[in-house]
Amino acid sequence: MSTMLETSELPAVFDGVKLAAVAAVLYVIVRCLNLKSPTAPPELIYQDSALARFLLKSCPLLTKEYIPPLIWGKSGHIQTALYGKMGRVRSPHPYGLRKYLTMPDGATATFDLFEPCSEHCTGEDVTMVICPGIANHSEKQYIRTFVDYAQKNGYRCAVLNHLGALPNIELTSPRMFTYGCTWEFGAMVNYIKKTYPQTQLVVVGFSLGGNIVCKYLGESQANQERVLCCVSLCQGYSALRAQETFMQWDHCRRFYNFLMADNMKKIILSHR
Repeated sequence: MSTMLETSELPAVFDGVKLAAVAAVLYVIVRCLNLKSPTAPPELIYQDSALARFLLKSCPLLTKEYIPPLIWGKSGHIQTALYGKMGRVRSPHPYGLRKYLTMPDGATATFDLFEPCSEHCTGEDVTMVICPGIANHSEKQYIRTFVDYAQKNGYRCAVLNHLGALPNIELTSPRMFTYGCTWEFGAMVNYIKKTYPQTQLVVVGFSLGGNIVCKYLGESQANQERVLCCVSLCQGYSALRAQETFMQWDHCRRFYNFLMADNMKKIILSHR
């Protein structure tokens, strides 16, 4: 009799375990996809000026609520993985010419030059001088997408390839790119100014590139000549505080630290 009673209770216990397992999986999915996070317009911090008012009027997207893609759009981790590795369904492939510049210490700097596909809306000659993020170059998908969009809107684009980042370009001096060196970016800008004496410049830096372009513009007032504006995207401001942050496990920061460090090791070892 006791055996029969225990056997009859097993299905109910098993169903409870399955229900708990499903609930646990759903909880993990909701947390990982950040589905409970509310959407909101971005927080803007700016000084009230004619330029700021003009930008807000010209870019109404800055004040609108961000509506992410369904299901996975609220997870920064999934967005990073999908866009960083897979790119878009049809990632553009803009055609450019690779330029080589010999630096005073023997290093060979390279950048890719992309001509505009249409006339600029102002009718003027405008060139975007672009500095990618850490260990990045013109062949990265986010750079290709950005360049393709800029070309179609009448901008010439010059994209710096960080020294040592391109796998098929050998180093010709015992150094690679760093956080503070603006030599290669400055050489690219000088080439553009000399080759296109009538062009105006829009300076753009992504992440590490944001540090480099802001440092470059601040090093000398002459570097600001013919510059219409500078746009720094996702720039880091304190390397020491960033180092502490990346050692934390919150939001998988330590995992990203491992990935970036591993990528840097691969670049360094490829030139040994």
